[in-house]
Amino acid sequence: MTKLTYIAFDGTRFDVDASDGSTVMENAIRNDVPGIDAECGGACACATCHVYVDEAWTDVVGEPEAMEEDMLDFAYDVRPNSRLSCQIKVRPELDGLTVSVPERQG
Repeated sequence: MTKLTYIAFDGTRFDVDASDGSTVMENAIRNDVPGIDAECGGACACATCHVYVDEAWTDVVGEPEAMEEDMLDFAYDVRPNSRLSCQIKVRPELDGLTVSVPERQG
């Protein structure tokens, strides 16, 4: 299991044990993390699972692919560390990853 931490917009912290191979979005939904809507169910067809990757983790998580970059155009308050959580696959290297949820989704 890989440990993930979600920080809700109000500052509430959610520590989650995630299965490798799942996505950051799937684990947010399973654990009722507020602010992750995931309207498309993880198909990279909306921007409602937008998160901010903690600066210490951006290199490990990696850059978004072109399709994700296109969808981020629809997200609210996009920043250099913005990612769609449906596109981040959980893997052992991400143990300890922290992401923050924006004020609202696009």
